[in-house]
Amino acid sequence: MSQSARPIVCVGGANVDKKLYAKNEIVPGTSNPVSSSTSVGGVARNIAENLGRIGEEVVLLTTKGNDAEWLAIDKECSHYVNLDHVFEIPDASTGSYTAVLESDGNLSCAYADMDVFDELTKEKITGELPVLEKAACIIADLNCPAETVKFLQSFALENDIPFVIIPVSSPKMDRLPSDLTGVEWLIVNQDETETTLGMKIDTDKDWKESVYRWMDKGAAHVIVTGGERGVMAGDEKGVYFFPSLETRVTDVTGAGDSFCAAVIYSWLQKESFQKSLQAGLVNARKTIMSNTTVRQDLSEEQLKQDREEFFNGTVS
Repeated sequence: MSQSARPIVCVGGANVDKKLYAKNEIVPGTSNPVSSSTSVGGVARNIAENLGRIGEEVVLLTTKGNDAEWLAIDKECSHYVNLDHVFEIPDASTGSYTAVLESDGNLSCAYADMDVFDELTKEKITGELPVLEKAACIIADLNCPAETVKFLQSFALENDIPFVIIPVSSPKMDRLPSDLTGVEWLIVNQDETETTLGMKIDTDKDWKESVYRWMDKGAAHVIVTGGERGVMAGDEKGVYFFPSLETRVTDVTGAGDSFCAAVIYSWLQKESFQKSLQAGLVNARKTIMSNTTVRQDLSEEQLKQDREEFFNGTVS
């Protein structure tokens, strides 16, 4: 556990995911036959569990209700993630997310009940300064209120702690600071990018330009994901395209979070920009092939084997 003395602190959402799998092509305005499953999710929680399974010490800062949904989350991830710093909100419900998946496994639509995360306030977070001060890295999703994100950004910058922002959806992009100075990594998708930057990404040139525009706002490393096409990623040396890895799609839920976790893990291990991106792509590929939000076979050794198997030792 290489970061054991300094935990990775994940701040943001932890919720229960319900997935509805359409048996046929979805027809709007009528009843559609589905099968269903329930699991735990939330962007910050998903990333935290991925990192915990890989072998990192991880602390999750989130808000919860006193209900069966939280008990399910606790049971699922307490072995991998430190949940001692979770805030219970009186009379609130633990967050929930319901995804409707097409028969090919791709997302049709989703419904999110995340009001409890509005209570993840700056005031609550400042009560956890001893935890934050020890952090090897702070990762925040945009379930956090804008004031909380801004506070974490300033705190990380003042204390020389790498700060990572992972948006959760286009409607919450207004919580992203306009000045990204001190943000070590911003990992954002195409829709979120188009919404915030006011541009259309129709070509690879547009895609590449979007990365430069994000970096112009102050972020040191930027990834704009493009789903099955791959990712466009940039740092001070330039912007590069990384194609997605061919795979059989079982369920895309959680793939983005598994990608983020492996990228950040590898980067914290002092691996190169390219190898960090490859780790993310491999972990996302394996997650897409599984029917769980966080793949159950993930470990530090398994991730290493997956990378060696796919890239066949061709990347130094």
